[in-house]
Amino acid sequence: MEEIIGLEYNEKKGYFYVKVNDKTEAKMTFVFAGPQKIIIDHTEVNPGNNGKNFGKKMLKKAVEFAREMNLKILPLCPFAKSVFDKTPEYGDVL
Repeated sequence: MEEIIGLEYNEKKGYFYVKVNDKTEAKMTFVFAGPQKIIIDHTEVNPGNNGKNFGKKMLKKAVEFAREMNLKILPLCPFAKSVFDKTPEYGDVL
């Protein structure tokens, strides 16, 4: 099983994704809110992928992206907010 955690974006919006064997199984969408902030607004994981931590893997990628690009994250998505609340080491990007 080949699992890829990736990112697609332009100057306005983008998404993190998980692909397994070339099929997109999960997406986490965001929009840019000015030059220094992204808003994570939605996380969706296809049925049958419970317990695979796809959401957490995408959020980890989001945090890495924010750190690399010197961005802050506003987690409006309830899933993303709950992970941020439980993961103090991500606090630097909030």
